[in-house]
Amino acid sequence: PISETAFIGAATGAAAEGMRPIVELMFVDFFGVCMDQIYNHMAKNTYMSGGIVNLPVVLTTAIGGGYNDAAQHSQCLYSIFAHIPGLKIVVPSNAYDAKGLMIQAIRDDNPVMYFFHKGIMGLPWMAYFTGSTNHVPEESYTIPFGQAKIVQEGTDVTLVTLSQMVHKSTAAAEKLAQDGISVEIIDLRTLVPLDKDTVLNSVRKTGRLCIADEDYLSFGLSGEIAALVAENFDSVKLSSPVKRLAVPDVPIPYSRPLEQTVIPQVEHIESIVREMMN
Repeated sequence: PISETAFIGAATGAAAEGMRPIVELMFVDFFGVCMDQIYNHMAKNTYMSGGIVNLPVVLTTAIGGGYNDAAQHSQCLYSIFAHIPGLKIVVPSNAYDAKGLMIQAIRDDNPVMYFFHKGIMGLPWMAYFTGSTNHVPEESYTIPFGQAKIVQEGTDVTLVTLSQMVHKSTAAAEKLAQDGISVEIIDLRTLVPLDKDTVLNSVRKTGRLCIADEDYLSFGLSGEIAALVAENFDSVKLSSPVKRLAVPDVPIPYSRPLEQTVIPQVEHIESIVREMMN
C-alpha cells in the first residue's frame, strides 16, 4: 500500500546509515500526511545529533496547477517548507536546470526538497511555454544552490520569479518590450539558500520590483522578497511600490475559467508591470 509517511521515514533512516535515498511523492499536496517525518526528523536530526548524523535525502515531488485538478492536486506549497530550518528548497524552471540541480541535490549532505512544476515536463495535456523543455547534455554537471539566473537583462523593472512562472514572465516581457518597457527577469532556482545579492543588485539598477509566484500570497515567497528589499532601503531606491502577484488565499478551483483567474497568467504579469510603469 502507498504510505508517504513510511517512504520518508525509511529514507531518513537509510540516509542516517550512509545511503543517499531519493523519495518521490506524486503531489506536494500529499505531504500533509507526513509532516512529522519531514519537519521533526528529516530537517532536525543532524542538529539533534550534534552534527554526527548526516541526512543526504532528496525528497522530490510535482507541484502546480493549470490542468483542472482542483484544490487537492494543484498547489505549490514550497514556501511552507522554506520556513523550516534544516531543509534546502530547489525549484527548477527548465530541463537543463532540473538535471544540474538534481545532481547537486544528490551530492549534498543535507536534506533537499526538490519541487518540479508539472507544466515544465512537456506533458501533452499541460499548457506549454517555450523554454521549459530545453537541451540537456549527456554528461554530468551541477548547478550550485543559491545561484539565481538572470534570464534576461532589463532596465525598468525587476521581475523575480521561479518555476513555470519564469516562462510566463518571459512571454509577458516580450509583449512589454513592444512598448519600450524593459524587464529584467530573475529565476531564483532555489529558495533555500536564497540568492539575495542577485535580487538586490537588480533592484538597485531598475528601481522597481515585482514578484510573480504560483504559491499562495500571504506569508510566502513574495512577502519574503519584498521584505528583503525593504530591509535594504539604505542601498536600494524604489521608483514605485513593490508589487506581488501570487495565488490569492483561496483553494484552487476545478473550473478552468476560475483556475485561470486564480493562478497568475501572462496577461496578469503584463498588466501589473504596466501599472508600475504608469
